[in-house]
Amino acid sequence: MPPSRPAKFQDPTGRLDHRPWPLPAGPWIMQQQWRDLLFMHWPVPVDAMRALVPPALELDLFDGVAWVAVVPFRMTGVRPRGVPSLPWISAFPELNVRTYVRSREPRNPKPGVYFFSLEAANALAVWAARTFFKLPYFNAEMTCDLDGEQINYRSTRTHRQAAPARFASTYRPTGAPYLANPGTLEHWLTERYSLYTVDERGQAYIGEIHHEPWPLQRAEAEIECNEMGLASGIMLPDRPPLLHFARHLDVVVWPLRAVTAENT
Repeated sequence: MPPSRPAKFQDPTGRLDHRPWPLPAGPWIMQQQWRDLLFMHWPVPVDAMRALVPPALELDLFDGVAWVAVVPFRMTGVRPRGVPSLPWISAFPELNVRTYVRSREPRNPKPGVYFFSLEAANALAVWAARTFFKLPYFNAEMTCDLDGEQINYRSTRTHRQAAPARFASTYRPTGAPYLANPGTLEHWLTERYSLYTVDERGQAYIGEIHHEPWPLQRAEAEIECNEMGLASGIMLPDRPPLLHFARHLDVVVWPLRAVTAENT
């Protein structure tokens, strides 16, 4: 069954009451729709995670525990601001491996996400993200098929000179949408409004985003193959992941900025 037609994009900047800090200065530059997304979270030892995250960033912990996520979903409506959406460029599956960090700037260490890898079934998107956002995107052969409420997801990395990585899972929501309560683990894991990346010189960069609160749903999943953590040097624990599903989220993105005392 082909994916359903995306809902019309709604600029999320009209609602700011849930945002942990003000919007960045200047206009956002890109819009995206995230659809049929599954958060798969595992706790991991702090020392193991510290060895994998660049020194320019501080680990962000929940009750002293580090967490890593594998996140399959599909992108639609991906386009620069003011540019029409093109079906063969603006829609594709994506698969992320991420953990949680802060900058080391003591005055305003905004909590955010650090990506170990991002797979995408769109070579142009991979090139653009690597070039303009300094993110570790990889080319992959991917499918994301809907069968009623169920999503059948497959990914095989094809990026040249990159560690092999495969993922295959079937997942579905099992409850009604709800908003996570501030202070809870699920709120801490999902309500993130910045990403960090570090270049080869050790310079950290922040990229800010905005969206409405996550419309989370309980979920279940059958994981047939998951090599995503291992490809990044992460040994996932032998236990079921914490699962959350989200059907649709509209997102806007600001340009990447170097982390300095003046702009964090």
